[in-house]
Amino acid sequence: MSAPPPRSARRYALLALLTASALASLTACGSGDPAGPASGGGGAAAAAGSADKKAGKLPTGNVVAGVKKDAAAARLLPKRVREAGRLTLGGAIGAPPTATYLEDGKTAAGVDVEITEAVAKVLGIRIDRQEASFEAILPALGSGKYDIGTGNFGVTDERRKTIDFVTYINDGQGFATRADEKLPKITDLTQLCGKNIGTGAGTTFEVTLEQNKSLCEKAGKKPYSVKTYSEQGAIWGSLQQGRTDVVMSTINGLRYAVDQQQGLKFLNEYHRLDVGFAFKKGSDLTHAFQKAVNVLIADGTYAKILKKWGISDSALPTSRISPPEIR
Repeated sequence: MSAPPPRSARRYALLALLTASALASLTACGSGDPAGPASGGGGAAAAAGSADKKAGKLPTGNVVAGVKKDAAAARLLPKRVREAGRLTLGGAIGAPPTATYLEDGKTAAGVDVEITEAVAKVLGIRIDRQEASFEAILPALGSGKYDIGTGNFGVTDERRKTIDFVTYINDGQGFATRADEKLPKITDLTQLCGKNIGTGAGTTFEVTLEQNKSLCEKAGKKPYSVKTYSEQGAIWGSLQQGRTDVVMSTINGLRYAVDQQQGLKFLNEYHRLDVGFAFKKGSDLTHAFQKAVNVLIADGTYAKILKKWGISDSALPTSRISPPEIR
C-alpha cells in the first residue's frame, strides 16, 4: 500500500485525540457500579447529554434514576438469585456508545452499562460488573466465572450453539475509513481485495473477514490482509498512520467516531445483527432478563437511553431470547 497523502496539523490532532481517548478508556483501572448511577452527571436531562456529545464530550445525563422494581419480572428469577440479591457480569470496555470510561478513568458508561443498570433496578438485584477483555467473556460464562456477559455481542447462529442471548439493541457490521480515501460503499468483500483491514480481535468482524478471504483468489485478485487489535485505540491508530486502509467494526461505534471527529468517514452498513446479554447455554436467567428489557421498552426508559447515546435507530420493538441470526 502507498503512504497516505499529507494531512493538516488539525486533522492529525483530531485523529490523535480519538486514538488517545479510546486507549485511555481501555487501559484505565476501575469498574462501574451498575447498581449506582451510570454516569457522573446524575440529574442532568437527556437533552443536555446530547449537547455534551455534540461538543465532543460523553453524555452524562442520568436517565435511569427513576426505574422501579417490577414484581412480575423479579419473580422470574430463580430462587437462589432472589435470595442472594446479586449476579456477576463480565463487561468489555471498548468505545462509546457501547461502553467506555468517563473522564475520571474508572466510571463505566455507555449503552451496555446503562441498560444493565436499568435491568438490575427492574429485577430488584445488584449486578456486580467486572471489566474483562471482549474475547475472554463468552468462554468465562461456560466456566461459571460470570453469570452474564456484555460487549456488544452480536447474536449469530454459530454463537447460539453454546451461548444464550437476551436481545436489547440492533447493531451490526460496518466500515469506515479516512476522509481522503476513495473507497466506495462496501457491498461485496471483493471490493477490499488488496487492502489492509483493521478490526477487533475475537469479533464477528474478524470471523467474517477470515471466512471470506478466498473470494479475492476466486476473483483473480490480490487477497486483503486482516490486521486484528485488542484495543480500539490501536485500530484507529493503524488507520491514522496508514497501516490499514479501512476499519470494520460496529455500525454504532463507527458512526459515533465519525460524528465526533473530522478526517473520518462512515462508508456503510454491511450486515445488521441483534445484540444481547450473553449467558451460558441453558441459563435459567434469560426469561427474567427478557421481561426486564421489555418492561424498560414499555415504560420509555429504553428509548431515553438510546436517545442519550444517539442510537435511537438501533431500537428493538421487543426483546427476544436467542433469535436466529439476521440474514
